[in-house]
Amino acid sequence: MQLDIFADSRDVMLRNDVLDALQRRDAVSARQAWQRLAGEFPDDDTLAGLATLIDVLDSDVTTPFVDHPALAAACGRLNDEVEPAARRLLGDAPGRAWMASCWRTVAQQAAALPFRAEVSDLHAAPLWLRAGDWGEAGRAVERIESWRRIPAPLTWMAEVWHRAGGVESALPLLTELAWLSPGRLADLLYRLGDASIDTLRRKFDANFEGAGQTADLAWFPAWVLIEKPGLAPLLRDAQPSRQTAPERATRLLLQILSLERQGNQHELVERRKALRDLHAGLYAAYMKTR
Repeated sequence: MQLDIFADSRDVMLRNDVLDALQRRDAVSARQAWQRLAGEFPDDDTLAGLATLIDVLDSDVTTPFVDHPALAAACGRLNDEVEPAARRLLGDAPGRAWMASCWRTVAQQAAALPFRAEVSDLHAAPLWLRAGDWGEAGRAVERIESWRRIPAPLTWMAEVWHRAGGVESALPLLTELAWLSPGRLADLLYRLGDASIDTLRRKFDANFEGAGQTADLAWFPAWVLIEKPGLAPLLRDAQPSRQTAPERATRLLLQILSLERQGNQHELVERRKALRDLHAGLYAAYMKTR
């Protein structure tokens, strides 16, 4: 068999030795393999990235962070240096998988840091999410007082419920998040990549008579009830929020759907009028289906 000079060249073999050890998370073997590669090929353009990944394996993984700036520094390094190197050298999907253990370590180190609204994303919960551990992420959120009334932890828990139980499980929290923080909902829907929600979102964006801004997503749950009235039992589980107009419209539509089944025409007329007063475009969309 003829030797493939590209696949079997010395530098490729030495580089693969480092990568194999990294995949096993064997820091000692990875360092030794890296030294062989650096000794024979000092100009290899992967040396710096490989050294970054090896350093992560070698770093102290037991000491809790003393404050939020320390956590910010660690997260910044993982985001800016380590993850790009892992995805470039190991491949995109394998690199992301390799990073899960790194995020798990940082989440453990951040476990004792309290939630601070001014640095809301510096908390163990979103780190557990990046590690793919939905159970630990949920437990971290539950330790935050009144988490269901605060945009950041509500976002994290909505993701936990979706990852663990699917869209039906998460729909009440997604509804509350729409009312509380449409911007965070937009970011979360992008991360989730849920085909069923994305289909509704595209139709909402195309047809809803709003300002054409992210803030329009506050009306998304109400619009969904018009498009998919069968979801009403799930949306009823959404807890009261700030009683904004989009929330009131959702509650009105839940009442309207119930009154339609009961055939209560007098109260139905009153609720429809109230919906029209809240949002004429939403009311028009509702009437098109009747």
